[in-house]
Amino acid sequence: MKELYFSFIIPVYNRPQDVEKLLWSISNLDYDSNFEVVIIEDGSSVTCKDVCLRFRESVNISYHFKPNSGPGDSRNYGMRKAVGNYFIILDSDCILPQEYLKAARAALQEDYVDCYGGPDAAHNSFTSLQKAINYSMTSFFTTGGIRGGGEHLDKFQPRSFNMGLSKVAFEHTNGFGKIHPGEDPDLSIRLWNAGFKTRLIKEAYVYHERRISWRLFYNQVHKFGMVRVILNKWHPQTRRLVYWFPTVFIGSVFMAVLFAILGWSIFLILISAYSLGIFIDSSIKNGVQIGVMSVLAVFIQFTGYGYGFLRAFYFINILKKQEQKQFPNLFFL
Repeated sequence: MKELYFSFIIPVYNRPQDVEKLLWSISNLDYDSNFEVVIIEDGSSVTCKDVCLRFRESVNISYHFKPNSGPGDSRNYGMRKAVGNYFIILDSDCILPQEYLKAARAALQEDYVDCYGGPDAAHNSFTSLQKAINYSMTSFFTTGGIRGGGEHLDKFQPRSFNMGLSKVAFEHTNGFGKIHPGEDPDLSIRLWNAGFKTRLIKEAYVYHERRISWRLFYNQVHKFGMVRVILNKWHPQTRRLVYWFPTVFIGSVFMAVLFAILGWSIFLILISAYSLGIFIDSSIKNGVQIGVMSVLAVFIQFTGYGYGFLRAFYFINILKKQEQKQFPNLFFL
């Protein structure tokens, strides 16, 4: 394997404050080799150009402004402009721990792959809402721990908030597609089909500071559910019964309430036991307040995802609608 030269690829849309935090963390990386940072301003009305200029002496930055075309296309644009042979794709609302690059390089030198993903963690400075949502998105009891560092799937699908991709793999696949969200699992599947390998590097984690509210969180996971149906259509070999779990869970909650009204409370007790387990686990890790909020976050996540999955399944699999016409908000065309 030849020497790795990393290029950070960071698309941004109207987030100069987030970019400042990310660049500060990059400027403090403990790393003994050269690397570059490629910032792609995706048609922002509030740019981060001045922020990038302030870091020009401590970080090797190239700044590019382009018309708005979505995060996937912007990442592709940045990778075409980059000089490195291995790209590290980050969301602009991430913060890197000091050892990030060392961990990524060491893992790739030991067991090289052309695409890796790293976990999602919550920094101590995050708000209670951010920590509760992070728990819901990364917990073993909700997603199997996949985003938080679990390894329970036969093939790991890296997510674009923290993804490494070789230049060779990018050039072979042409990078990300036009769907959003869902462009990252789509790319992972196409990489597998082309013979490339992916893996999880647990040590290459990021602090993902989502700019979020309960409403935005619901909208996000609702789109995740719809996108999964589209990906199952495009890549039928990836279909799994587990993708139905949020839909079945929310249906089970409604049925449990109905049965409880009719005098059969056993199902409601089981739902309550699951909720108690979430509360206890999150409280031990984050405190009682976040434990309570985590239960709410889990129900919002399952409701949004489950309804989105069921809705898309109905239109695409039952009514045979064309996905881009039925759900144009999921595509940058």
